[in-house]
Amino acid sequence: MTAALAPAPDSPRLRSRRGLFAQHDFRLLWAGQTVSRLGSSVTTVALPLVAVLTLDAGPLATGLLTGAVWLPWLLFGLPAGVWVGRAPRRVVMIGCNLGSAALFASVPLAGWFGVLTLAQLLAVAFLGGVSAVFFGAAEQAYLPELVAPEDLIEGNATLEGSGSAAEVAGRGLAGLTVQLLGAATGLLIDAVSFLIAAGTLLRIPARPGPVAPARTGLLREVREGLSFLLRDPYLRAFLGFGAAANFALMGYQAILVLFLVRTAGIAPGWVGALASAAAVGGVLGALAARPLCRRLGTARAVRIVLLTAVPLGLLMPLAGPGLGTALYVVGALGVVAAVVLCNVVLGSFRQSYTPPELLTRVSAGSMFVVHATIPLGALAGGELGEAIGLRATMWVMTGLLVAAGTLPLFSPLRTLRELPTTPPQIGAIVG
Repeated sequence: MTAALAPAPDSPRLRSRRGLFAQHDFRLLWAGQTVSRLGSSVTTVALPLVAVLTLDAGPLATGLLTGAVWLPWLLFGLPAGVWVGRAPRRVVMIGCNLGSAALFASVPLAGWFGVLTLAQLLAVAFLGGVSAVFFGAAEQAYLPELVAPEDLIEGNATLEGSGSAAEVAGRGLAGLTVQLLGAATGLLIDAVSFLIAAGTLLRIPARPGPVAPARTGLLREVREGLSFLLRDPYLRAFLGFGAAANFALMGYQAILVLFLVRTAGIAPGWVGALASAAAVGGVLGALAARPLCRRLGTARAVRIVLLTAVPLGLLMPLAGPGLGTALYVVGALGVVAAVVLCNVVLGSFRQSYTPPELLTRVSAGSMFVVHATIPLGALAGGELGEAIGLRATMWVMTGLLVAAGTLPLFSPLRTLRELPTTPPQIGAIVG
């Protein structure tokens, strides 16, 4: 009696049981990105704490530090899509990881030698943001090179789910690290995580990517990407939703800590736990993306989530002691789960729908627009909080978020079961 042969690593039988984890290259990308998200979530907490605890920075300085992180999206978001489209995506991602590792390692090194300044922190935040812009444009175009079009939702959901879980763990790790070893050491953890991510990418064999388009000038190539993005009815609707949703999300997040502590009466020690609980929604949204899309269809799944989960955000302004805390958690879980699920589905749609030669430009253009509203929302939230009060501002911003969720319904999405896989009349849209 002969023994049965084990299935080959990428055979259909093993593939069905293990999904994309049966693919060696995807496993490496997933592992590196998960570790990198863990390190970056530590930095999100540790970087402002370095400014406050080590340099005695005030509100203006911490505000500038936050602005420095997002400013590169406004300065380089559009040209990054053109420049990344001319280079191998994997090489760009490795370079960004190595550069980020050096940047964040420089902060604890300067601190140990007693030469750390606010100017260096601002430079690190800004250049780290530049690296994130280029890495984001490259990553969006790299995943379709590793997995088949029908696996994009699974791939994005896996990356988003593990990334959300890493952020939950990273916030706890950040608090422990700052308490035991100091804030600057948290940035060293991030530096090491970028090195690990670069190492995993180096282990993925180089493969030919899409043929780079003929160079016709930076402005013309930017215009071609924006033209495709803004003229297409699906991409345009999702762009409007993303920009409006980010405005509302940042509008209430800018005052959230003050609202929870001063208005809702939540003990300060519970604020971090509530933030981690809300982040669990990201894991739930990523886990739900693939089965919901299979059962309902991609377009219908997005519609249902926008109309059912996003309105749960209206529970957050009801936050208070006791039952009010539970209402906040349910609302925050619903919002974060909906945002992550929509990111997975709409990101996968953009990757499969956009012509390969335009993908980096369309992705970068989309990220440019949706990131541009983040500082505007934060500013509006702060101003409204001063003018009408914190709870009223929470009602305004969560109401805007629910309204933003209806925007895709004013597009062909409202009647579809599945999102299309190819755009109509590409030649009429581009050029």
